[in-house]
Amino acid sequence: MVTATPHGRLTAAEPENAYRCWAAAYPANETRSIPLGAHTTPSPRLALRWLRERTRNITDQLDAAYARPGRHWLNDEPEHERALAILTGGTAYQLTLHDENTRYVLVACPLGVTS
Repeated sequence: MVTATPHGRLTAAEPENAYRCWAAAYPANETRSIPLGAHTTPSPRLALRWLRERTRNITDQLDAAYARPGRHWLNDEPEHERALAILTGGTAYQLTLHDENTRYVLVACPLGVTS
């Protein structure tokens, strides 16, 4: 569905209870982040699925020592249940990974939440 905004621009309408997901890399000594993807989904479970897919993509590209925390998170079912509870409760969930030169931030949040 496409709707008009107050400024007359057309935008795709997002579901009322949608979740926005995004990932970015923050290289050391850089002032700008590098977007690694974004997605809007209608449920917290699908938002968590997106986070898992992006985490898998990122950890697959890291050296083993730096990938270990992300791989642990991928298999941590109690943490996934906690993430679902956080998202369902209306709060953003963030996962941060890093290597020696870059910090990787993955976030899912209900639309309307700014942190």
